[in-house]
Amino acid sequence: MMATVTSHTLNAADGTHASGIAARLVNMTTQAVLFETATDAAGRLNQTIDLTGANPTDRYELTLATGPFWTAAGQTHPQIVDEIVLRFSMPDPQARYHMPLILSPNGYSTWRSQPE
Repeated sequence: MMATVTSHTLNAADGTHASGIAARLVNMTTQAVLFETATDAAGRLNQTIDLTGANPTDRYELTLATGPFWTAAGQTHPQIVDEIVLRFSMPDPQARYHMPLILSPNGYSTWRSQPE
């Protein structure tokens, strides 16, 4: 049973895609690291997760390392919030879980799409 975790990260400061942001997904219940990757050139994340044997009540933590992204983009003030953490469940082991993210140097906005 394969679920898919996706995101599309956008840079609200200049309207570009937020590429190269390190992303890590951990099953908080078991502490298993399910993937470590980065957003692609279009700011997208698309990872298939094998949830065979997972409990539908397990909780997951997706961490996006945004601090290095802003440093590379030339932001000179310190990034005191250098990671964004999204916590969620994946009760349907065959669904797609999409969590887009709009970033600015001083904040972010996220939401989730209904599992597909």
